[in-house]
Amino acid sequence: MRVATFNLQNMRLRLREGRPVLDGAFDQDQSNVQRSVALSLADREQSAKVIHAAQADIVALQEVFDTPALDFFHDNFLRQTGSSAYPFRYCIPGNDGRGLNVAALCRSQPINVKSHVNLTGADLDLSDLPPELREHRLFRRDCLELDFAGVTLFVCHFKAPYPDAEKAYIIREAEARAVRKIVEMRFDDPRRERWMIVGDLNEPGPGDELSPSALAPLKHGFSFDLLDRLAPGTDWTYEVPGTHLHSRPDRILVSPRLAQEYPNGRPEIIRTGMTGPSRTRRHGAFGDEPNKACHASDHALVYADFPGLE
Repeated sequence: MRVATFNLQNMRLRLREGRPVLDGAFDQDQSNVQRSVALSLADREQSAKVIHAAQADIVALQEVFDTPALDFFHDNFLRQTGSSAYPFRYCIPGNDGRGLNVAALCRSQPINVKSHVNLTGADLDLSDLPPELREHRLFRRDCLELDFAGVTLFVCHFKAPYPDAEKAYIIREAEARAVRKIVEMRFDDPRRERWMIVGDLNEPGPGDELSPSALAPLKHGFSFDLLDRLAPGTDWTYEVPGTHLHSRPDRILVSPRLAQEYPNGRPEIIRTGMTGPSRTRRHGAFGDEPNKACHASDHALVYADFPGLE
């Protein structure tokens, strides 16, 4: 089994110029007025090429608006790369009011798919959280649980560290604690089971975060971050816009059992299409223009192999 995680950066299906078109890879606080249909098309072609290059059996996704957007991307972009089909696709509406939901592409059908979108801190017995997290829905998006014969995945997208870094830290740590609780409630002895926590956990880069890490509840032997096995400086998956500062918000955390069974497993990072202008031109029904800013996403795709796992 090969498992990947990829933040698609605001992928939404809209009607533009009388046709269904996916939004390009841009942040929602940026104006889309100047982005043509051709440029949006070029972005999503890049996104599809990155996923095709990974050849993963399961792709955990972040920032997908809904199932129609995921299906349209799969059928009209991903399949056009020559990629094998992902017959099982999931995108359950989460708590992000902008529609930035977690999703999954799967080549084999999960035994069970479960959303945790409605959970409050009180539901998880996290009584020391602030009232807005204790009494209301805790996850900013969701924790999407996918059960397979040999492994359980928890797909997450934690709170980003802005605009208020201190408040975001509190939320992100609460989300980490909540995911740990979900895992502990799911398994009698989590150490002895096969599970992964994958997604954009939004851990900022060095010097940009409060101490200790908001992901601490998931560390210290509870799970193991496969990106820790990469050499420092080679493990980054995101570059802060306008700078050369790197961080690794995108993670694959595995259970102690999986870490032991795959001691040499190291993730691969595909940064193709993150940045850098393409100087090719588009022709045809969507017009003709230089693709000077097309890109797949502002995040890299990360994947890891687990031979023999199904």
